[in-house]
Amino acid sequence: MDAVFQSILSGAPFLLLHAGVTIAMLVVGVTLYMWMTPYEDIGQIRAGNSAAGIALGGAILGMAIPLAITLRGSVNLWDIVLWGVLIVILQMAVFKVMDLILKDLPKRIENGEIGAAVLLSCAKISVGAINAAAIAV
Repeated sequence: MDAVFQSILSGAPFLLLHAGVTIAMLVVGVTLYMWMTPYEDIGQIRAGNSAAGIALGGAILGMAIPLAITLRGSVNLWDIVLWGVLIVILQMAVFKVMDLILKDLPKRIENGEIGAAVLLSCAKISVGAINAAAIAV
């Protein structure tokens, strides 16, 4: 039992630091994403706009999935930070590409168009899953 306790004591700081940095990358990424969107995500959600909630939820999952894989395979904190920056950039690019495809995507989400939000969310999660697989290689 003493060996298990010692193992936890020695591993806990590493766990907390790496998990903390990964969560911080997610928070920074989501914050940058919300800053990039021309509408106020949280305000729209509080006002009952389901489309805004779906779109933001997809962005969070699209970033969290590859960040989780990065955390799993990280050798050091720089792995998490560098991959995290790339993950955030790719998620922002997904928004821009989907805006080109759907034409005036921000306005559609502000207007509560669920179809546009679901498609955007699925694109973000799909790109996030592909990024996660690529990072895991």
